[in-house]
Amino acid sequence: MRFGPVPLKEALNAISAHSLRLGERVIKKGARLTSDDLAAIEADGRIEVIVALNDEGDISEDEAAERLSVALSGGHIRRDVANTGRSNLFADTAGVLRVNVDAINRLNGVDEAVTFATLPDYRAVERGEMIATVKIIPFAVSGVVIDKALSEAKVLPLIEVKPFRKQKVAAVSTVLPGLKPSVINKTLAVLEGRLAPADSTVDFDLRVPHDANDVAKAITSAIADGADLVIVYGASAITDRRDVIPAAIELAGGRIEHFGMPVDPGNLMLVGEVAGRTVLGAPGCARSPKENGFDWVLQRTMAGIPVKRADLTGLGVGGLLMEIIQRGHPRDPHAGPQD
Repeated sequence: MRFGPVPLKEALNAISAHSLRLGERVIKKGARLTSDDLAAIEADGRIEVIVALNDEGDISEDEAAERLSVALSGGHIRRDVANTGRSNLFADTAGVLRVNVDAINRLNGVDEAVTFATLPDYRAVERGEMIATVKIIPFAVSGVVIDKALSEAKVLPLIEVKPFRKQKVAAVSTVLPGLKPSVINKTLAVLEGRLAPADSTVDFDLRVPHDANDVAKAITSAIADGADLVIVYGASAITDRRDVIPAAIELAGGRIEHFGMPVDPGNLMLVGEVAGRTVLGAPGCARSPKENGFDWVLQRTMAGIPVKRADLTGLGVGGLLMEIIQRGHPRDPHAGPQD
């Protein structure tokens, strides 16, 4: 694409590089200049105009943005019609956004004319939420550049939404003397809010003593009754792989995928499995409605995305979240105790 000032007699059908105000008349940036436009520019006392002129093989900004957005986007994504070199992408369902970070970085490095911006990988999104935008910087771009950008992507699509799945959820709450039923009731109300985007509810409310055998029986019973996901809230936080909740998972014939995560709040998260069903040992912060590590694991689970040890250990960068009052030990040593 050529860019710069040209004599008015050479500017017919060229693209106006800037908006021009000519008395009452306005020629918008990006407009194809007509003979009437050129006459108005000449009447304004100008002898040349700054324009963009396509070379052979160039693709207009809108066509290029459209090609890229169609090729790059996967399932459950809606695309707006490209305009001014931009094509916006929206989630067509509630779910978890997946993006191919490395491929997008390669694509953005192909040529400064091509840009692709997205929300972060694994972000929970709502239906209708804007999740990405393709923007072509100049008024036109070489078709060779677009082809190279697509080849750098290698494996398509680069972005998709994994929809939340409606699941039967069991909440197993352990009880110790001094734990009020109202605390469990509030915890389950918070959980209902977290499950709502997946059109799910707490189907099984099981309250048992804080004992490994009792918890194991509750997990086994919930799964036998059809629970797809079991979440265990301990009256006392898990402090070791041999503690009550992890021991209960193993007594139920299951296994521990990983205990602990580099997300704060949310360090004491436990992910396990019994009879092919995910069992989550919730950290104490999961009783709070504020975002914490439990949200990230639950969202992926509700979208059918497996959560493995490497997924959890890879959450450290960005894993320092806001302080919540439920923390037993505040970050600020001068802040005083928090119960």
